[in-house]
Amino acid sequence: MDSPRFADAPGVGWPPMPVKIVIAGGFGVGKTTAVAQVSETPVLTTEAPITEIAAAIDRAEEVPEKTTTTVALDFGRITIDDEIKLYLFGTPGQDRFGFMWRDLTEGALGALIIADSRRLDDSFAAVDYFERAEIPFVVGVNLFDGVARHELADVRWALAIPDDVPLITFDARDRGSVLDALLAVLNHSLSRVT
Repeated sequence: MDSPRFADAPGVGWPPMPVKIVIAGGFGVGKTTAVAQVSETPVLTTEAPITEIAAAIDRAEEVPEKTTTTVALDFGRITIDDEIKLYLFGTPGQDRFGFMWRDLTEGALGALIIADSRRLDDSFAAVDYFERAEIPFVVGVNLFDGVARHELADVRWALAIPDDVPLITFDARDRGSVLDALLAVLNHSLSRVT
């Protein structure tokens, strides 16, 4: 006789499937802000004050309002529905912490690469990394001051983003906008798997 399956028990279902999504991009593009906007738990962050030496190395003058920086990772969690729970891992944006990306991306279903259209050159490393790692990704242009400095077609061309990679705009300060960006990553990643 077959034993009853756990999912068939009255009132009992499977817990949500854990899905790892990486939030990546250059220095000061809005990764920590995006994770903080959607996480249903307090965000684990490794923010540290920007020192004079680090400011010179990281070209902090390009984002003068930024006074802290992620030195290891950001971590947050959000339940999408009864079936999916996203675990968000934000990468540090400075080149000198690039060695950590391999560990942070291991097991990831996909990634959201955040780009600042005022500093597109800071996005090359992230786009290149995820292409080489063959991890599905979406590029989200963060709307600083509510506007994108360039048309999306121009951003796609400048960053040499393949046509099959979604390119969107979003606002890292707006919860709904970040959720839409994460759903774009989830849909794109799942379409590549199935």
